[in-house]
Amino acid sequence: MTPIHIGKTRIDPPALAATLALGTTGGVIGKQLGLPLGYLLGSLVVVAVWAIFGKRVLGQAIHMPQPLRMSFIPIVGVGIGGAFTPEIFYDAAGWWPSVLGLLVFVPLAHFTGYKIYRAGGLTPITAYFGAVPGGLIESVTMGEEAGADVALLVLIQFLRLILTIVFVPVVFLVLTGHSVGSSAGVVMIGGNNPLEIMDILVLSVAAIGGYFIGKALRFPAAIMTGPLAASALAHLTGLTDAVPPSWTISLTQVVVGTGLGARFAGMATTTLRRGFGLAVMSTGVSLALAFGFAEALHLMMGAPISAIFLAFAPGGITEMSLIALSLHVSVVFVTLHHVIRIVVSVSIARYFVGRVPKDGA
Repeated sequence: MTPIHIGKTRIDPPALAATLALGTTGGVIGKQLGLPLGYLLGSLVVVAVWAIFGKRVLGQAIHMPQPLRMSFIPIVGVGIGGAFTPEIFYDAAGWWPSVLGLLVFVPLAHFTGYKIYRAGGLTPITAYFGAVPGGLIESVTMGEEAGADVALLVLIQFLRLILTIVFVPVVFLVLTGHSVGSSAGVVMIGGNNPLEIMDILVLSVAAIGGYFIGKALRFPAAIMTGPLAASALAHLTGLTDAVPPSWTISLTQVVVGTGLGARFAGMATTTLRRGFGLAVMSTGVSLALAFGFAEALHLMMGAPISAIFLAFAPGGITEMSLIALSLHVSVVFVTLHHVIRIVVSVSIARYFVGRVPKDGA
């Protein structure tokens, strides 16, 4: 079958179908095994292993266009928007200590990551942008403009997201004795009642319109925060009280996990070996710092340590929000802190890049 081109995106339908089938199989296996966030981790791990070893699926190469993965992310944003209530604004007034904590955590995590990557032999520019604890796309873009090793930069930034997704559920298992997700008896937030036509219309407009408005207004991570803001507005004004069905959240986990795993396809083994160990060290240190901040802020604020730790974990905003949804912790608290983390991370990276030694200098 001839590949389809939509704009700049090339879609190979047989390869895409085979990759999604592999990801779905992995997600189902992960769920049945009781893995934390099983649909996401199962699909991610299985597809990543296939991609790293260059295996084909039903005779097809691993293929998952990035825009397809991104197109499911508004579902998460709309779901989080449904958690907004007037009481949230009263609660937010007490979040200032953790917001101030983020302003300390972000540069500290960036600095320690930079030192780890430099000690591992990375050039100053690659180490600097590879250590940015938020804003993958922005970090890679700025790093490329500054002359970083783009392949290595993409890898270590991507591994920051992957390793955080893997490590965070393990930390929660140690802290609480329960797995993240439905295997622990916790049901993923999502509606189980049939949606009315009006609800479907409102949520669809929030997802699509919210993205374009968020992009026009230059929201950080607009693909999620735009729909989130639109959904929150719709719920606060009483246009709807519905949220996306549970099965759409599960489907989103599979698509996101498959898309993340597929990113390993075609990656050079030498690049993987060089970046993996350093990324494990950097991410581990960042998570240890996040846990230390969570302990201190828990004593100061009285907020659950799980929510604070998740709010500081340097993972992707979508994936961390999915974990927050599955844990029934304050998903609004977690998501808003991650938005701030991304903004602060990118701003600091852009402001201090002039002080980084030039590669080869």
